[in-house]
Amino acid sequence: MTERDEYFMKRAITMAEKGMESGAGGPFGCVIVKDNEIVAEGHNKVTSTNDPTAHAEVVAIREACRKLGTFQLDDCIIYTSCEPCPMCFGAIYWARPKMVYYACTKGDAAKIDFDDQFIYDELEKKIDDRDIPFVRLLRKDAIPVFDKWTKKVDKTEY
Repeated sequence: MTERDEYFMKRAITMAEKGMESGAGGPFGCVIVKDNEIVAEGHNKVTSTNDPTAHAEVVAIREACRKLGTFQLDDCIIYTSCEPCPMCFGAIYWARPKMVYYACTKGDAAKIDFDDQFIYDELEKKIDDRDIPFVRLLRKDAIPVFDKWTKKVDKTEY
């Protein structure tokens, strides 16, 4: 870890505090860096936007992708004030950055009532045993769309 990495992490922590102090949402911040420059930053905006997906990492990923004109951040580094939740973890993997630095752990988050363990537990359950019912409907109508995708010659793969 370099002094520059510490600088970017401190900025992510500052974003976490900024969002929390402004009433935007929980104490989480994120900075995305490319070529040693901040491309995007974000803080949690869940309660201020009534958007359960507006976590700091998702906010920053959306902004970085918009600015860079791409859906992959493969030349970027993400600095986040806390170990990502399952949703942000998934978003990070879909964005494909080259590295992620985090400050607080998911255990630290759990201590302040941001505990994601129930989601990890749900993922381990059989689909019929989950707390929120998941019911398959009209699979036979949806499969042809997947079949068309496999034959589509001008698709952008990701």
